[in-house]
Amino acid sequence: MNLGQAGVWLGSMANLPAAKLRDAVIEIEAMGFGTIWIGEAIGREPFAASALILSSTSHVTVATGIANIWVRDATAMMNGGRTLAEAWPNRFVLGIGVSHVPLVNARGHQYERPLSAMRAYLEAMGNAPYRATMPDPPPPVLLAALGVKMLQLARERTAGAHPYFVPAEHTLEARGILGDARLLAPEHAVVFARNRDGARATGERYMKTYLNLENYRRNLERLGWPRDQLQPPGGDRLFDAVVAWGEDEVIASKLRLHRDAGADHIAVQVLTATPDRAPLDDLRRLAPLLVR
Repeated sequence: MNLGQAGVWLGSMANLPAAKLRDAVIEIEAMGFGTIWIGEAIGREPFAASALILSSTSHVTVATGIANIWVRDATAMMNGGRTLAEAWPNRFVLGIGVSHVPLVNARGHQYERPLSAMRAYLEAMGNAPYRATMPDPPPPVLLAALGVKMLQLARERTAGAHPYFVPAEHTLEARGILGDARLLAPEHAVVFARNRDGARATGERYMKTYLNLENYRRNLERLGWPRDQLQPPGGDRLFDAVVAWGEDEVIASKLRLHRDAGADHIAVQVLTATPDRAPLDDLRRLAPLLVR
């Protein structure tokens, strides 16, 4: 797996019209970022979107962050990953996760016993039949792991973990659980603002979205964050821990805290006040500071 030291988590960029998305990912690749991450909520289907990005670029890795296990069975998940890995060798990483109760239930599925469900799902993926040409190598699988038991499962059964909405202290814990042989690729948000007020004006939608999801809030509580910091849109101390802002070098130094804590790769999500536009100018400023 070659994710590079830093990648771009597309966020709202993933919803750009296809022609604009193609142009954006071509530029992101040219900047030197090693991986482009695409999520799954109510936007583009992640395998189709990954194919769009892979076909538009020449060497950047594309990773799902994450594909939701409840909305497709294990054979569909595994064979979607195999299809992309065979068509674009060594360029696709299959990140999977349990997502969140409101996102799953709103689509008519039943979210329950996420750890047991993921364990059984990984077993079924490993046994999935496939009649087309097998990729060589197969797509690496990462788990969207936050808690200790899901991180342990990532260590036991997958290539590593892709935690989201986590401070660097979580990365330190995750590396201790995963050990040295598994990949650790946390996401971290960025706002190009010189002061906290300016950063919060842009970043509060991000904070509200994830603090209103139980899995993220519970994970932060487990790490010792007090409840007054976790009430949406979050206290200043938490905001500073999960959203990097300030001068360009200060932003880069905050992102490097994950690397110092044991991350192999940092998936950078630039937040902007204009989500209908790709923040390419911001990424150009950041790339020389993170891509070595």
